[in-house]
Amino acid sequence: MRSESARKFIVGADYLSAFPANVSSMMEDLRITIRRAAPQAEEIISYNMPAFKWHGILVYFAGYKNHIGFYPGASGIAMFRNELTGYKSAKGSVQFPLDKPLPLRLVTKIVKFRVKENLEMSKRKRDKNKKRIPGILKTGRIKLNTSSKNKNGND
Repeated sequence: MRSESARKFIVGADYLSAFPANVSSMMEDLRITIRRAAPQAEEIISYNMPAFKWHGILVYFAGYKNHIGFYPGASGIAMFRNELTGYKSAKGSVQFPLDKPLPLRLVTKIVKFRVKENLEMSKRKRDKNKKRIPGILKTGRIKLNTSSKNKNGND
């Protein structure tokens, strides 16, 4: 089904419409589930597949001939490894077969985990960058240069 990959998609609805009705319907259910789990996320097309972004990519998904690929990243797979044992998976992906119902409750849990993880990473990055800003003390006050030298290094 990914033979459509030569086609460049701009919005998720275009992507879903490129698949047979049964697959498109399953992917729409997945899309709605992700949207409900992360209502603040922006839906985008990245790597020519639907993705949800909030403080970085949360998850991707894609349709194939026999499955729907769900890509929550390595941390999302690792955290829910025990609940994913019935599915073919790799380091950062899992395959949901088309002939079985989607595990939408599990998808919700994975997406909520990724939202929390992205928020924590964003906060850590922000805190780290605050410490690196020259001239700003940890208190947030501006540090004044008290040197009496002028620009040429002379007093």
